[in-house]
Amino acid sequence: MNTLPARAPLRPLDDALQDLLARAAPALPEESVSTFEADGRVLTQDLRSPLDVPGHDNSSMDGYALRLADLPAAQGLPVSQRIAAGSAAAALQAGSLARIFTGAPVPSGADAIVMQEDAQLLDDGRVQIKASPSAGQWIRRRGEDVARGAVVLRRGQRLSPAELGLAASIGFDCLPVARRPRVALLSTGDELVMPGQVAPEAMPPGAIYNSNRFFLRALLLRLGCEVSDLGIVPDQREATVQALGHAAQGHDLILTSGGVSVGEEDHIKPAVQALGELNLWQIAIKPGKPFAYGRVNHGTGFAHFIGLPGNPVSSFVTFLLLVRPFLLRLQGASGALPAAIMLPAHFDWPKPDKRREFLRVRRNAQGGLDLFANQSSGVLTSAVWADGLLDVAPGLRIARGDVLPFIPLADLL
Repeated sequence: MNTLPARAPLRPLDDALQDLLARAAPALPEESVSTFEADGRVLTQDLRSPLDVPGHDNSSMDGYALRLADLPAAQGLPVSQRIAAGSAAAALQAGSLARIFTGAPVPSGADAIVMQEDAQLLDDGRVQIKASPSAGQWIRRRGEDVARGAVVLRRGQRLSPAELGLAASIGFDCLPVARRPRVALLSTGDELVMPGQVAPEAMPPGAIYNSNRFFLRALLLRLGCEVSDLGIVPDQREATVQALGHAAQGHDLILTSGGVSVGEEDHIKPAVQALGELNLWQIAIKPGKPFAYGRVNHGTGFAHFIGLPGNPVSSFVTFLLLVRPFLLRLQGASGALPAAIMLPAHFDWPKPDKRREFLRVRRNAQGGLDLFANQSSGVLTSAVWADGLLDVAPGLRIARGDVLPFIPLADLL
């Protein structure tokens, strides 16, 4: 009597993620790009500042630079010089003050700035100070933002607009970053139809529009990938082998959705095995249990392979939880999932799953979380409605008011 082999136990998400990140080696090679073009890229070297920022003590206000020892001055103080941003300042004469503007260098001898709202220009040209300034008031000290020699941006940091501005402020017009990941994207399934090819009223029985292809491509582009969209592969083993072999050429990763189960029409597994190696992982999460990682060999090396489930929400969630960290690690970033925010659930969830669940939820005006009514893995409207994922431990029943970890989608996109 034949018996089916025992199924491997479901893998916890954290274990699967660590395994996946360990396989993202070696990191992609370095290239130099214009700081203007480096948004979203990952640094491959620490950036040290070659100068102090600011480079000199300067005023953070429009007003008057003065010596505290000259106050109070009942008759006002004469203006001995005018200092604009970008100009040089002479030493401040005792018993006088300097008209100064934001960003201008503070003259030696001055120990405070009084903003112009706290000063009055008298008829004789003197200035009456109407406030009692404190030492160092409204003076930005040299190097208080960045000290010369300090590491201002770390290797492995993913650059955002603020980081680009900081790099420019210390003189970097080009930055060393990891090359963009080159990803081949393809879908499998004879049931898939592209929007625009068949009108909704003419859709044949069992056909569905290929939604995964659209959001996966958009997610890849947001991660800075160069995407080759290789279309839909028919449910035929030879066609699948040919498509994967072609995709391995010139790409770092082949990403597919659908076809990673063990059904007779799922040809991804034998095709990848014929060209390289494949590990089928059953991840203990909901949605998104079926997941595959492997390598497809070519003449000079290999391309990583990741197979996502076909259900759209499962594909969407597993991309965010596993593929996104993998691609970041491939570029030299940490790949860790973003830190969760603890927020109260404003709903009951009395029927927990044995797997770790990622419920589609949305913050409400009361500071809590509302639940999308239909949590099916095929209901993509849940991902559109939601602004985050609620991380629910296996077997956990949720009662209204329970505080749970929430991951904003904005931190994952």
